[in-house]
Amino acid sequence: MLEINEAGSLTPLLRRFAAYTFASHPQVDMHALPYPDKTFDLVVHSDTLEHVDNPVHALSECRRVLRKGGALSFTAPMVVGRMSRSRQGLPKSDHGTANMTSDDYSVKTEFGADLWTYVLEAGFDKVTIHPVEFPAAQAITAWVTNA
Repeated sequence: MLEINEAGSLTPLLRRFAAYTFASHPQVDMHALPYPDKTFDLVVHSDTLEHVDNPVHALSECRRVLRKGGALSFTAPMVVGRMSRSRQGLPKSDHGTANMTSDDYSVKTEFGADLWTYVLEAGFDKVTIHPVEFPAAQAITAWVTNA
């Protein structure tokens, strides 16, 4: 299993698995995951996708490293009542610690009601949406059923 960034209270449980790999964003680039194709059965990331330049490409990388039958599970903040949009050209928006000086945690995409379509565009075969803190926090699970 691959965890990209810590998934909150889930991380201590994930770390108990023998086949656990941790990758810290941005040190590990989600656009070029340094793992061979079809390495993992599970990829997990939490509130990370909004910080990458090209979310569809990052999701495609997650799919690339999953075996047939594997799953991606992730959370992303959502803005209720509209579709996703790029923050390019808008004032800087970030979340993280107050003393951060880099743009690594700047929000690049504000996700909306169409977040699930990014997953299908990235090549996943099946997507489910799970409300975490309805309506603004959603968990997405996507599967690779065709390899």
